[in-house]
Amino acid sequence: MDPMARRRLPLCLVLTALLGCRSAAGPPIPTVPHVDLPRFMGDWYVIANIPTFLEKDAHNAMERYAMNPDGTIATTFSFRAGAFDGPEKRYSPTGFVRGDGSNAVWGMQFVWPVKAEYLVAHLSPDYSETVIARNARDHVWIMARTPTLSDADYARLIGFVGGLGYDTSRIERVPQRW
Repeated sequence: MDPMARRRLPLCLVLTALLGCRSAAGPPIPTVPHVDLPRFMGDWYVIANIPTFLEKDAHNAMERYAMNPDGTIATTFSFRAGAFDGPEKRYSPTGFVRGDGSNAVWGMQFVWPVKAEYLVAHLSPDYSETVIARNARDHVWIMARTPTLSDADYARLIGFVGGLGYDTSRIERVPQRW
């Protein structure tokens, strides 16, 4: 396999995992009424998730968003594989805001032409925490602007995710140590 094909293989596998033949596991997930995109940009630490296969055993997982001049969202997802000193993994999908003007429904494109669903289901008023969900309820991400949340905030967000119809026993905390 040539080096370019080898580098693209993980992205194709992620796409397959995210876009498998699953149907929605319940009613559509409600999104927040509005996302102020400039405020949403920047660093988000992944506190917990129902991981894709690439995120299994991820440490120090982080998403970084930046607006592109064309209105798309440059995304960098990085983490350490297997341990805090494990090899760094980095993926750079592109986000596309979709829908009704709320800026809460995105497509996340790892490989052209398919865009995975990305729903901003929760966003605190101060933009310090968010929950990104999918109608298939196969993956979810609890993220914050800081690498840790209080136990009370974590429990509240797990309860929120459960209220969306997710099986919360599948949620894994992401080890964060900076």
